Formats: sequence, structure tokens, C-alpha cells
Amino acid sequence: MTKIRCAWCGNDPLYMEYHDIEWGVPVYDDDKLFEFLILETFQAGLSWITILRKRENFRKAFDNFDYKKIANYSEEKFNELLLDAGIIRNKLKIKATISNAVAFMEVQKEFGSFSKYIWKFVNGKPLKNTYKTLNEVPATTALSEIISKDLKKRGFKFVGSTVIYAHMQATGMVNDHVTTCFRHKEIDDLNS
Repeated sequence: MTKIRCAWCGNDPLYMEYHDIEWGVPVYDDDKLFEFLILETFQAGLSWITILRKRENFRKAFDNFDYKKIANYSEEKFNELLLDAGIIRNKLKIKATISNAVAFMEVQKEFGSFSKYIWKFVNGKPLKNTYKTLNEVPATTALSEIISKDLKKRGFKFVGSTVIYAHMQATGMVNDHVTTCFRHKEIDDLNS
């Protein structure tokens, strides 16, 4: 029997695996939240599949997404990243990743963890949406706008409302699997 999935993942095996296993599953671990934040930052203006295909290259280039190391990257390391063909070589996004690592740790200091900070926007529980088609799923919401503004105030870069909503979807702060998708009910059941 063929599984019905959200249309955005198409027939690409990597995309389908990401959709079936990761997308929309609540993430409360700071390390994983930071990884998604980096990947979403680099995705700005590009397709998610482009980032997904380079994910392991990003992992290697950015010390396994270790924000403590990234926050202390030298000019030499920055220049090395600019030459790394395995990642997206965007000067502003690389700089943003380094400054976001610093801001991320500031949030941890203030709230005890980044997870406590980000999840407080949804009272610690994923929002359950019931979109029937991909066309109904928004690119931004009033809440992603609020979170985006708060992150920017805290010194984060490349965290516009669209990037933040994509982050919320990826990390399970919202369940945006369409109702016909087999994962919609599974994700809702995880959160019951």
C-alpha cells in the first residue's frame, strides 16, 4: 500500500526519508535545535532539498554543529569555510552562523536552554494544524513574526519570519503535515 505524504517531498528518496522520520517531530534538544537553525539560515532563498543534500557537508564543515566551537571561529576558519565547495559559500550566512552561535549561548544563559526559550512561544506544546492541502499551509504566521522579531532583538541574523516558520515546522513546534498525510496523525499522537 502506497503511503500518502505531503506533496512537497515528491519522489526524492532523501526528501521522503526526511519527511517520514524528522519533519514535524518535536525537538527539545539544544544541539539539534541549533543544527536546524544553521540549516534554515543557509536555506534562506534556496530550496530545502539543496540544503538536505549538503547536510553532511555542513556537519563536517561546522564541527558537527557544535555551537561552542562555532562561536569561537577565527578569521582563518571563516576563510576556510568560504572556500568549502561542499556547503553554501555565502559570506553573510557564514558570518551569521558564527554570530548566531554566540547569541544562542546568550539565550541559554538567560533561559537555562534554548529549548526552554523557543518552546515558551507555544507553551511547550506543538500547535496542531489541520490543513488539507499544501496551498493552505502558510509561509509565515503572526507567531513566526513575533519569534523572528525577538530573535533579531537578541542579535540573531537570517531569522526572518519565513525562516522561523520553516524552523517551527521542522522542529515540530507546529504540525503542518496535511491531514491526508500518514504522518499527520502519527505526529499528533506523539504530542497527545
